[in-house]
Amino acid sequence: MEDGDQKVKEFLVEAVDLEDLLKVLDSSLSRIKWRLKTLARRRLEIDVLALCTGMRPVVMIDYGGKMPELQERLCTLLDLSQKESANFEHLRVMVIHDMIYLVHSRGLAEHIQSSLNSAAELLLVDLEQDPPKMIIEAEKSPLGIQLLSIQKWFSVLFPLDEMRNGFLSGHGTENAESSSNNRMECQSSQFIDLSSCMQDTQVTVPTLNGWLLGYPVVYMFGKEHIADAIYNLSTKSLHIFKISICRNTASSRGSQMEELLSFTVPYDLSMGGSSEQWAKAYMSYMQVKWERCKRAWRSLHLEVSECYPQAIVL
Repeated sequence: MEDGDQKVKEFLVEAVDLEDLLKVLDSSLSRIKWRLKTLARRRLEIDVLALCTGMRPVVMIDYGGKMPELQERLCTLLDLSQKESANFEHLRVMVIHDMIYLVHSRGLAEHIQSSLNSAAELLLVDLEQDPPKMIIEAEKSPLGIQLLSIQKWFSVLFPLDEMRNGFLSGHGTENAESSSNNRMECQSSQFIDLSSCMQDTQVTVPTLNGWLLGYPVVYMFGKEHIADAIYNLSTKSLHIFKISICRNTASSRGSQMEELLSFTVPYDLSMGGSSEQWAKAYMSYMQVKWERCKRAWRSLHLEVSECYPQAIVL
């Protein structure tokens, strides 16, 4: 086994641990009296399992309440869960402006390195143009260069070889502060505020989200072109790429296919659907992740559907 694979396996949760992990999660939710609706609770379970098994490095929490109460509940939930199970030790709550995420610190470090090493191909869709155009070489675009700079900033904050117990080493934090003049604020051991990461750049939250959440195609537009981007995307048909997954468990609660992640691409830029070369490469990339934790997940499936022009919020 290669060293990289061994590092990944260090933080993966095997299938035998999934039910115990969910029991701890359920117990912690009950103790803080967080009464999530059924669909939101289900989404939280899938997101946590995806993080702990290495299927996703970051998930965005856009359910379960509003800030700042949502942030407080997530931090308390992690604090209680980490005291009961080591399976939660690498999870952190991350905030960027008004967006809140759950992060697997080691998984994010792997994702950052893969991006910088071009191990995972990232395509950019320029929404400032009508029709939108695909940019294959990010370094040839001014916004692409700025995104690359943010990725490098993250790599200093999440140094794969220097992290201690899945969190950031002091050395990495100091380097990030001195190199970018941005200060990372850690209000608690569970919480990281990285709202300064896009300071002095034209990179927008949707672009950063696309990369952080692990999508192969990311929408790109500057802060001065938000209206153009909304119009150019709202007037186009889209392909919705949805990856579904099924838990490898005898329990009835995990026997169905559930959405792992989904993203959209303008129809004219993805007419081949799942047969697009980048889509095949992305599924191969996700299959490698799945192979590492097959005992946890029974199957992985990509479905592509069409969405006709409609109002889009970015």
